[in-house]
Amino acid sequence: MFRFASMRTDGAELSRVRPTESTSVRARRVDASRNERILLEAAAGVFAERGVNAPVRLIAVAAGVGMGTIYRHFPTRADLVIAVYRHQVESCAAAGRVLLAESSSPAAALHAWVDLFVEFLVTKHGLAQALRDDRTGFDALHDYFLDRLVPVCGELLTATTPDTAEPAISAYQFMRGIGNLCIRAPEDEGYDPRPLVRLLISGVLHEQDQRAGTS
Repeated sequence: MFRFASMRTDGAELSRVRPTESTSVRARRVDASRNERILLEAAAGVFAERGVNAPVRLIAVAAGVGMGTIYRHFPTRADLVIAVYRHQVESCAAAGRVLLAESSSPAAALHAWVDLFVEFLVTKHGLAQALRDDRTGFDALHDYFLDRLVPVCGELLTATTPDTAEPAISAYQFMRGIGNLCIRAPEDEGYDPRPLVRLLISGVLHEQDQRAGTS
């Protein structure tokens, strides 16, 4: 009589099957996450150059995928814009501590992080128009933006502040000032906010040093 060992259903056999199935599921999730990240990074680059109304085909070309793939992940333009926004927020938030650990000084880390922040502000241009019919959704994203990035900016400002002094400006005010400098950049090809932003950073750092010297 033949014995079909592969048909065993005792615990030992199942214990050998389940890890394989679990590993396969995890691999698919990793692949899906990587593919989505590629799409979001491609879309962020296109949005930065062409605005959020750029043709989807440009994003598909930049990501090296078909347009159908984009629509499967993001059925509407608003879905894509929101996903890019959240992805950029998370990338900007994660960069803060990395830059503090790897930069030559806290001031260098602050400059590098603000460069990323400025790029993000330009990339998200047009978000309000893309979500004009969903004010609640837009407000929720703005709250998410503040919750994730204000603490990171605060940590960077504190790191650049001498031990005997307080930061010269709150993280919220600092970010708001940068945002005001960037607000018209996408519409005006002759305007680059970065030199003014660098002056703002230099002014904040100088003020902090002055406070430390007089304390």
